[in-house]
Amino acid sequence: MSDLETRFNEAVDYIQNGRGDQSPSNEQKLEFYALYKQATEGDVTGKRPGMMDFVGRTKFDAREKLKGMSREDAMQRYIDRLGEFRG
Repeated sequence: MSDLETRFNEAVDYIQNGRGDQSPSNEQKLEFYALYKQATEGDVTGKRPGMMDFVGRTKFDAREKLKGMSREDAMQRYIDRLGEFRG
């Protein structure tokens, strides 16, 4: 496992286990979600969810914005965003 993957996995663990005194906003959670999915699955596929699926549609749109970003760039951005969040 590369150093980047190790740091990414540590950052994911930090977010998923809710460590720290502060909680990310919904907007931050969505960004972490999209970056995680881009790093682990790649570009979003399939059709955009319908109008009544607000959560699915929002998640799809967040992932769509990252289309074409490399796995490594998504990992690094996730790590960087966590650093900004932690201050």
